[in-house]
Amino acid sequence: LEAGNIEEARVWSQQSSRLTPEMVEQSKRLLELMGIPWIQAPSEGEAQAAEMARSGKVFASASQDYDSLLFGTPRLVRNLTITGKRKLPRKNVYKEIKPEIIELDNVLKNLSITREQLIDIGILVGTDFNEGVRNVGPKKALKLIKTHGNIENIMKNTDIVVENYREIREIFLNPPVTKDYRFDWKDPDVEGIVKFMCDEHDFSRERVMGAIDKLKEFRKVKSQKNLEEWF
Repeated sequence: LEAGNIEEARVWSQQSSRLTPEMVEQSKRLLELMGIPWIQAPSEGEAQAAEMARSGKVFASASQDYDSLLFGTPRLVRNLTITGKRKLPRKNVYKEIKPEIIELDNVLKNLSITREQLIDIGILVGTDFNEGVRNVGPKKALKLIKTHGNIENIMKNTDIVVENYREIREIFLNPPVTKDYRFDWKDPDVEGIVKFMCDEHDFSRERVMGAIDKLKEFRKVKSQKNLEEWF
């Protein structure tokens, strides 16, 4: 900041941001006040969401991370935002985006690979659990898997070395998840939301009330739609 490089300081401050246990508990509390159920994943949230989508409890996983496909979600929804914009990495620039649905079966069919092979491609390129192999991008990883079938054969027939790939593969194939949950939707606690957001966290009352009105309208439209299905 003393050197006047505000943008660089902002980037570093974002990189140093961490989600604390207190933030998690506050998020749960806000969801409860809004009447929205939440589920505590035993490990990776994307793994839990993928299990819920596979079992038909939810329509899809919503994430920007393609790792959701490696965890086996049948459908991945990306770019799900309120503003319709996304900030470019390390730049104070925003681009317009539109929601998209990626279906795992279509990905596997179009690439002519299995989910296990998709996981190996992810490991070669890099996931949340490993950095990937140097100088191996998506195209090269796909070519390697198409040629050799899996990481074991790649290491046997080339000079490429992939560390801890079995452990990482197991994370995606058999992640810890819970099946003990239920969705209990409730009406929003307007007074509680205002107290939590405005009194405890100094949010604008006008903006909070505007968001609450949108939430009420959404629930009203959803209720009317369900009623119409009976006739």
